[in-house]
Amino acid sequence: MPDLTASGVLHTAESTPMRVWDWFAGRPLMVVSIVVVALVLRWLLIRSIGRIVEVTLAKSDARRETEPGRARSVLALATGAAHERHRQRTLTMASLLRSIVTFVIALIVVLTVMSIFGIPLGPLLASAGVGGVALGFGAQSLVKDFLSGIFMLLEDQYGVGDLIDTGEAVGVVEEVTLRITKLRDGSGVAWYVRNGEITRVANKSQGWSTAIVDIPVAYAEDIERAKQLISDVVQALYQDEAFAGVLLEEPTVAGVEQLTGSTVTLRVVAKTEPNQQWGVQRAIRERVKGAFDAAGVQAPAVYPPVAGTPASGGTIAGTV
Repeated sequence: MPDLTASGVLHTAESTPMRVWDWFAGRPLMVVSIVVVALVLRWLLIRSIGRIVEVTLAKSDARRETEPGRARSVLALATGAAHERHRQRTLTMASLLRSIVTFVIALIVVLTVMSIFGIPLGPLLASAGVGGVALGFGAQSLVKDFLSGIFMLLEDQYGVGDLIDTGEAVGVVEEVTLRITKLRDGSGVAWYVRNGEITRVANKSQGWSTAIVDIPVAYAEDIERAKQLISDVVQALYQDEAFAGVLLEEPTVAGVEQLTGSTVTLRVVAKTEPNQQWGVQRAIRERVKGAFDAAGVQAPAVYPPVAGTPASGGTIAGTV
């Protein structure tokens, strides 16, 4: 029998909760299911990205631990900044991937929900396509900058603290974003270089640097004696505790680099931690100077000016 409520509304045996469930079992349930699936998928993908980051950083630490002997302790200092840069680069890429995953999943969910409610997607997608083409033409340089920045991060071409030559500017990297790279040159000038405009990069301090010192001696000096003195100096420098975290290998006396009329130039090559080659070069020159003075090694002679030529930029006095 039908029931008559106090308000006079006649209810059938089919209750209100059943009607609500019938309504919810249609499109609303489909929307909720899609959203739940999207959230679960996003959680799984982001968790996978986090796991990949952890494995990548762990492999980097393990690779550094395999360095033998003194190289391990030296590289622990020499590559400390590089390791931190690698960590920051990995975290940046992970953040970018998480943002891409979230955007793609959200876009798919929105389009699917619109399709469920019967909203025509054809005109919308066509309009979005035309707008995307127009935006691509108008902002192609911006897109180029972002794509170049992403590849620079992926390939680890350079990072903060590296001394690089981009062709347009030479300096130390202070900041790297997806669009620009900020450099500081030797004069203190800050350069902002768009990533899309960088066609080649010379990284002068990635991993390690090289100190090259050319030492001139007189042509008449005993070259083997001079080389032995220099070898003793660089060996003592390598064993000095002050340079234990600077020199990655014992400096090498390469030998005669150049011959001129009065000079023999000997070259010394040393492998140092990044951007520390200038201090090593100065130390080698100072110590070699002291060793040469103590041993009586002569510097190249400066010949007097030839008769009839100005001695110091003056004019030649003629006779009448």
